[in-house]
Amino acid sequence: MASWNSVTLEVLSSVLGWIAFAAWSISFYPQIILNFRRKSVIGLNFDFVVLNLTKHSSYLIYNASLFFSSVVQRQYREKYGLNQIIPVAANDVAFSAHAVLVTAFTLFQIAIYDRGNQKVSKTSIAIVSVAWLSAVVCVFIALPSHSWLWLVSCFNTLQVVMTVIKYIPQAVMNFRLKSTVGFSIGNILLDLLGGVANYGQMAVQSIDQNSLVNFYGNIGKTLLSLVSIFFDLLFILQHYVLYRAKKVDTSPTPDTVSKEPLLKSSDGRHSENV
Repeated sequence: MASWNSVTLEVLSSVLGWIAFAAWSISFYPQIILNFRRKSVIGLNFDFVVLNLTKHSSYLIYNASLFFSSVVQRQYREKYGLNQIIPVAANDVAFSAHAVLVTAFTLFQIAIYDRGNQKVSKTSIAIVSVAWLSAVVCVFIALPSHSWLWLVSCFNTLQVVMTVIKYIPQAVMNFRLKSTVGFSIGNILLDLLGGVANYGQMAVQSIDQNSLVNFYGNIGKTLLSLVSIFFDLLFILQHYVLYRAKKVDTSPTPDTVSKEPLLKSSDGRHSENV
């Protein structure tokens, strides 16, 4: 069985992992709170949320399978080496499960709050449909040969693809509106912290094992961090530089929404930045 060579690096890896978990988990709530305070989801791209749910669901399947299944773990070590540490930690599973729940709750907010003229695009629906149809095909391919590692790797690949795609609608929407109103920058700042900590955790494990298997053996986690960091920096650039908005009072008074001046969404409704 694989084991850590350095207790210090093992502790550091664990700390970084839980920092990533905390940052990524908390990152969902600024948007949820913003939606609640405004009683509106105008400015939040619905495609982003729908694609995000597929991304986190597939990532949960991968993480839970590799973390809990002894069969999948055995196949992983047979492929990458018996002395290799499984590249999925408890914080990965905890984050994925939490992410699915809060993303589903955000979809619930979209259903009950003011949406203006926004809706989920047909393109997004088509992408999600193709994604899950592909997952079903992978299941039937894996069944005869019991290729469970290959199957969960398919879900890992799916979450990487969804990670790349999910940010694009929001980035394009910000560009078209020349505004980030309605899209919480707090979400992005915490997401960036989580991505850096997640990448750091993988680097520490690789240093301890004197091997890069941790990166290419779990390429999904590697790409997840890199893609997230790239788009987070793009959103930060949009919010603070390109489409810098005027600050408004965000105190949760009963008439906050009706008194939000200056900034308007594409359909003419007032909104605020948090």
